Amino acid sequence: MRAAVIVVGIVAQTVAWWAISSGRATVWRLMPFVLGAMGLVALVVMPAPEGTTGLSEAVVVGLASGLALFVATRVFVAIASHWGPFARHVEAAYREAADEPIRAALVLSLLVSVPAEEIFYRGLVQRTLGETALGAGGAAVAALFAYSVANLPSRSLPIVAGAVVGGAVWGALAWWSGGLAAPLASHILWTGLMLVLPPGAGRRGRV
Repeated sequence: MRAAVIVVGIVAQTVAWWAISSGRATVWRLMPFVLGAMGLVALVVMPAPEGTTGLSEAVVVGLASGLALFVATRVFVAIASHWGPFARHVEAAYREAADEPIRAALVLSLLVSVPAEEIFYRGLVQRTLGETALGAGGAAVAALFAYSVANLPSRSLPIVAGAVVGGAVWGALAWWSGGLAAPLASHILWTGLMLVLPPGAGRRGRV
């Protein structure tokens, strides 16, 4: 059952990204609904957490990592944007984000998409694989691979880079804490800051 949900969810996200990158749909009109459905089903079938870290500690570490990831992202984008294709992809991503009012974008991202991704990938996928011969560490790597592959059809360099680097951070937090509070806090803060305080190329995309 869990394996089927995982496969269907990953396929659904890849198809959704392909439709968006092909111009058949917009990210705000499709992705929150796809991710929301994935998260809801995952919430029902995912294994129970094996929390080894207190909630307050997990949230504090998660928020600190989210802030650090945001700063690192700003530095990376500032450097990578000297490469024309990357700068154009960043501008395009924020131009599409600007199609939705910032308040609506924050609600859809922080209350739907981000929690759904964490529940599905760091909850269902990572915990399920952790019960196999892969173990917790191997499961974190495998979940990162699945998360990265699901975002490849976006055909967006910053989105794929964010999935790889962010996914590594959030997977490590889930592995360390045994729960979702740390990766969820990190992912929410990072996403919120990236929407409210976009990097240089992203600001041009919002004009």
